Amino acid sequence: MAKINRGGRNNWTLFLLLMVGGISGSAVGAMLAPKFSWLKSATAIGFPPTTLDLSFLDVTFGVSLAINPLTILGLGLAYLIYQRT
Repeated sequence: MAKINRGGRNNWTLFLLLMVGGISGSAVGAMLAPKFSWLKSATAIGFPPTTLDLSFLDVTFGVSLAINPLTILGLGLAYLIYQRT
């Protein structure tokens, strides 16, 4: 069972809203980028893929985020929606 925050809010709800907000912001930014050149500026944040080879098991770790201005706006709106519910 998921842990419940103060006010009965669920951590999974916040995670889902942030994912939807980030994806929506990125999609809108990609659609509007040909019209507005300043939306093309995306910053990549993360760690390059690293492989751990244990002879019987290969595990690859890596995380990368590409954030543009509308992605940040989408994440902010998602968080505001979470706070108001």
